[in-house]
Amino acid sequence: MNRSKIALGGGCFWCLDAAFRRVNGVMDVISGFSGGQVPDPSYDMVVGGRTGHAEVVDIEYDEDVIDLGGILDVFFSIHDPTTVDRQGNDVGDQYRSIILYRDDVQKKTIDDYIRNKSESGIFESPIVTEVVQFNDFYPAEDYHQDYYRRNPRNMYCRLVISPKIEKVPPSKRRNDV
Repeated sequence: MNRSKIALGGGCFWCLDAAFRRVNGVMDVISGFSGGQVPDPSYDMVVGGRTGHAEVVDIEYDEDVIDLGGILDVFFSIHDPTTVDRQGNDVGDQYRSIILYRDDVQKKTIDDYIRNKSESGIFESPIVTEVVQFNDFYPAEDYHQDYYRRNPRNMYCRLVISPKIEKVPPSKRRNDV
């Protein structure tokens, strides 16, 4: 097993959490906050826009099953990387598109991936995803972890998260979910 980690933000972390839990090769997903200045923030502080942090998921994956390019394929399929500080009705810098890399190899892979996506013309507008060095990660409160599975009847889950899950490319989906 060849374990790696990457932190991604692209709107509400409940959506990313639910989608990446269904990706073959993903071993763990933790919802939390990163990219800001305030140590150990609470959810209320982050959604209040007072910390500079984005809602992110820290993903642990097995590179023998899925590489970083595959993770990025999923990420760019389930959110809009062309909107500044917004995903759908979620507005504010806490919902920005952000990738927090852990080393120079990841950064190069990410930069190359974004350049290729930009040149492909698949998006009508420029990609505005922030690419920054991973620093601190603060796990969100327990009730945010695996939110979709624990709240399947919640209207947000049904109207917002379920459609994002459907956008996970079939070639990347786990068979057991």
